[in-house]
Amino acid sequence: MDAPCSSDNDGAYRFSVAPMLDCTDRHFRVLMRQISRRALLYTEMVVAKALHHSNRLPRLLDFDPIEHPIALQIGGDDPKLLAEAAKLAEEWGYDEINLNVGCPSPRVQAGNFGACLMAQPDLVARCIEAMCNASTLPVTVKHRIGIDDLDSDALLLAFVDRVAHAGAQRFAIHARKAWLEGLDPKQNRTIPPLQPERVASLKQQRPELIIELNGGLDTPKDCIEALKTFDGAMVGRSAYTHPLRWQKIDALIYGEPAHSTIKASDVLNDLLPHAESHLRRGGRLWDLCRHLIQLVEGVPGARIWRRDLGIKAQKTKADLSVLIKATEQLKAAGL
Repeated sequence: MDAPCSSDNDGAYRFSVAPMLDCTDRHFRVLMRQISRRALLYTEMVVAKALHHSNRLPRLLDFDPIEHPIALQIGGDDPKLLAEAAKLAEEWGYDEINLNVGCPSPRVQAGNFGACLMAQPDLVARCIEAMCNASTLPVTVKHRIGIDDLDSDALLLAFVDRVAHAGAQRFAIHARKAWLEGLDPKQNRTIPPLQPERVASLKQQRPELIIELNGGLDTPKDCIEALKTFDGAMVGRSAYTHPLRWQKIDALIYGEPAHSTIKASDVLNDLLPHAESHLRRGGRLWDLCRHLIQLVEGVPGARIWRRDLGIKAQKTKADLSVLIKATEQLKAAGL
């Protein structure tokens, strides 16, 4: 694998795209890499038990070298299985492994991992210790500010202190609590109020820790503002639904030379080799194109272009010519 990009702040990536189920697969990550060279990209959550029992590791773990820097997000509560996952992450060339302590879905709760683990900081610490001992990769944690009635600043500080002592190198904190009963995962992303001031207070009390803010960062301007207080800014749905919104992020955050405006047609054109490789391996064109629908918005003809691409790319035998034609249509429209 290629060497990872350098990071800032003793290992803190200043900008990252959050792990999102059914969104941040390898195809979206390659798309996002056309827009930002420096963003830390996360996989969808992979369950440690699935890695242990699976004979399909390439499907679960493979990625393109262009995706560096890339973090594997893992879910689980068994230190032994998580240590095994950390070892696999290093063997496969990931730049980081991240433990999910933030997902509130009932299915994840049934496996005793995700956000419900915030109620068990000692278990989380044992998991982090096992992962650190099994691998030289940075081990990080993504979590909420609280769950249900376990939602005080004192409990949040105690959780972070315990997990930091175990070896966690960065805390990506979604600045909302999670209600494990009564709200579904989508509602848990919007209904509990954002409280970034609580994460700011934590950073003030523990300035030596690397704290990344997640939640409510919808524009590059939001991220620039967040970086006045925090070590990193993590963007989720806004990166997925508006990818071209982030085309200047490397210049704004990392001071890299600003390039000319990235067009949707540029992104599609650069994705053609990836699409061709995926099709050659037996994949479907829609696996990639379902993410491209988000590229074109707010311009005349965007709706028709999205509909046309969606209909053609979903056909079982859709080939590269569909994507080539879609690219040519955008070029002709100056997009």
